[in-house]
Amino acid sequence: MSVTDIACATCFDVDRIRADFPQLSRNVHVRGGKKPSPGKPLVYLDSAASALKPRPVVDAMARFMSEEYANIHRGVHYFSQTATDAFEGVRDKVARFLNAPSRECIVFTRNATESINLVAASYGRTFLEKGDEVVLSIMEHHANIVPWQLLQMEKGIVIKVVPVDGDGVLDLDAYARLLTDRTKLVAITHCSNVLGTLNPAKEIARIAHARGIPVLFDGSQAVVHSTVDVQDIDADFYVFTAHKLYGPTGLGVLYGKFDLLKKMPPYQGGGDMIQRVSFEGTTFKEPPMRFEPGTPPISEVIGLGAAIDYVEGIGRDAIAAHEHDLLNYATQQLSQIEGLRIVGTAPGKAALISFTLDGIHPHDIGTVVDQMGVAVRVGQHCAEPLMDRFGVGSTARASFAMYNTRAEADALVSSVQAVKEFFG
Repeated sequence: MSVTDIACATCFDVDRIRADFPQLSRNVHVRGGKKPSPGKPLVYLDSAASALKPRPVVDAMARFMSEEYANIHRGVHYFSQTATDAFEGVRDKVARFLNAPSRECIVFTRNATESINLVAASYGRTFLEKGDEVVLSIMEHHANIVPWQLLQMEKGIVIKVVPVDGDGVLDLDAYARLLTDRTKLVAITHCSNVLGTLNPAKEIARIAHARGIPVLFDGSQAVVHSTVDVQDIDADFYVFTAHKLYGPTGLGVLYGKFDLLKKMPPYQGGGDMIQRVSFEGTTFKEPPMRFEPGTPPISEVIGLGAAIDYVEGIGRDAIAAHEHDLLNYATQQLSQIEGLRIVGTAPGKAALISFTLDGIHPHDIGTVVDQMGVAVRVGQHCAEPLMDRFGVGSTARASFAMYNTRAEADALVSSVQAVKEFFG
């Protein structure tokens, strides 16, 4: 099925979408031998960790690798130039996807984690001094904590943390109070990977900008579940990762306002990010090339372009409405299970549910529901400080995507009830 066919549908046709994801037709725990078993149909509820890949993404990458491959930027032959055009065309596509003011604001990295590390290492080392403050939130992924702690060890910066309430809503009043004349950067998730909380990015940026403080948003979850406009929210830096957006692993995006990127020194050195090299000194290209040394992940960038086409062909608003329906339905059903606690109940949250069951370890929950074909994530979700805030060692997390159904939400509920019976 083509993207055009999806776009022409008069309603959200989840069955047609599911047909584009071959993995969803698989059974898991299939056994042969003396006690054969056909297994269980896969119910994939782990998209917040990594989304499945639709055929158009796989096909685009395979076609490039098998029929169109060449290294980019420096070749004069046909395939090098066509590969360069395809690669740079995706940069334009990402800029439009985020409503960035120009393609020069888009930097390709290995993942969202490297995008944050790039800002911490380049911007942080250049413009932050001992005693300067970086404001984070308690709901950050470790990827938006540890890079700043490394900078803290190196330069003696101060890290401040914005709290959340019992529903997982960011305390904006506390946030405003934390900002001082020594605050040099705010780095906050746009959407929590544990709570599902969609933070008010525009208001966060407005409050910071009133004091002349730049803001970085980790949008790894937000770009999947909502439409992001970096100019509207006035983000100074915005990062996301391809593999959660139905694209490949090994690729991330950093958006930065060009005047900030231009002031930042290179993060790493190598080929293709230089103007001239000599043993007396080296000069560097303008952003974004300054931050992209060496041969980039070309096929992965092609895959991201196909993923964006796929998502936009279906429609981000249509996907969001479908996921919102699944979230409401699953939340209502799970809430009827005695002893089940949902961690994160902020209004307008994204389509994921973290939960615990009284007296049962989340790893046991995950193991039992897996035997019924239901794939969920269990653990601390790279958000250990947030686990401490809510008094839990870990949670089980079910995350919904465009290809999930109410029947799969029912399967989740049934599997959780089976966990209770198994440990009852």
